[in-house]
Amino acid sequence: MTDFFIQWGEAAYTTAGFFWMALWAFALGYIISSMIQIFVTEKKMQKTMGGKETKGVLLGTFFGFISSSCSFAALASTKSLFKKGASFVSSIAFLLASTNLVIELGIIISIFLGWQFVVGEYVGGVLLILLSWILIRLINPKKLIAQARKNLGDKEDDEDSGSKSWKQKMKSEESWAKVSKQYGMEWKMVWKDVTVGFTIAGIVAAFVPDAWFQTLFIGSGNGNTDFSFLEILEHIIVGPVAAFITFIGSMGNIPLAALLFGKGVSFAGVMAFIFSDLVVFPILRINAKYYGWKMSLFILFLLFTALVGASLILHYGFDLLSMLPDPSQVTVQDSEYFKINYTFFLNLAFLAVSGYLIYLGFFKRKDLMHMKEMAPKSKTLESTLKYAAFLCYLWLAGGLIVKFFV
Repeated sequence: MTDFFIQWGEAAYTTAGFFWMALWAFALGYIISSMIQIFVTEKKMQKTMGGKETKGVLLGTFFGFISSSCSFAALASTKSLFKKGASFVSSIAFLLASTNLVIELGIIISIFLGWQFVVGEYVGGVLLILLSWILIRLINPKKLIAQARKNLGDKEDDEDSGSKSWKQKMKSEESWAKVSKQYGMEWKMVWKDVTVGFTIAGIVAAFVPDAWFQTLFIGSGNGNTDFSFLEILEHIIVGPVAAFITFIGSMGNIPLAALLFGKGVSFAGVMAFIFSDLVVFPILRINAKYYGWKMSLFILFLLFTALVGASLILHYGFDLLSMLPDPSQVTVQDSEYFKINYTFFLNLAFLAVSGYLIYLGFFKRKDLMHMKEMAPKSKTLESTLKYAAFLCYLWLAGGLIVKFFV
């Protein structure tokens, strides 16, 4: 029982340390994301994505890059863009870019995994788009696309984009109040996923033995970095399965991805784990609600196939360039999470900025309404995640008490 309490304390402390390491990065990423979403409206995107296919894909990728990393917001925006004239392939490009090429995700990955994974994330995001584009051109699912548009129907509420230019908006207190409300919405969208994901990472770090990872990911562990093709392929397939089990988005999964890599999982397997936030059941169900089950299953096949291909290309491409990261360099279990360093001062600075934004949007201009369309989440899943997050807070509080006071 003594060992259990020691591990409980270590698990809670590790999770708290993960939160502290990533706090400023979350704040910075979501502030930038909120500013872009207020100053660059969806209606302006729609006007430019319905032309030539190549131009549409490039613009879809760019608009996705400057969008939110939340999968549910990305799904709603993708649906709206597709319905209002964007081609299917440019809509998929937007969806993939908005969940893989966004700024905040790169910052979090750099903290927990290092520069190679940041490069892998952005290059892999582009590969996902290119491979999906090629598959769509080869399969040419015209009937599915036509049926998907028909399933969306005709009724759609237009976004009130206003007539102000982005320069005028930048000078307006009302626009900055909307930025603050969007910032609050960004946190509201991810707090449950991040809480559960970071807590799971702490528990895995403290309780799960290396032998378990070696069983799940064939050939991993014992310092092995020379994997066969079949072992890498197995890692790539098991990675999305592990992501499906955790049921949380990529922002919450990054510490767990770092743990997987530290335990000896291949670079390809970890990248597949990170890429897999769009091939889980909640996303499949939402796409089915929008476009019908046939198109939803086609999107699942499309994204999973692209994920496998991108992960393989990244692994062997990095290996060819001698850029594969060393697992021993990823040390997320650091006993000095809270020392006075750049993280400490950045956290204080962004807590102050966040405090001002909360004051501006939720107190000074609380009369201002700002809503953003979200994909229809499962009430059961959301309730489960909410109660799981509350249980996580109890677990963390108990573990920290045990570590420092017992």
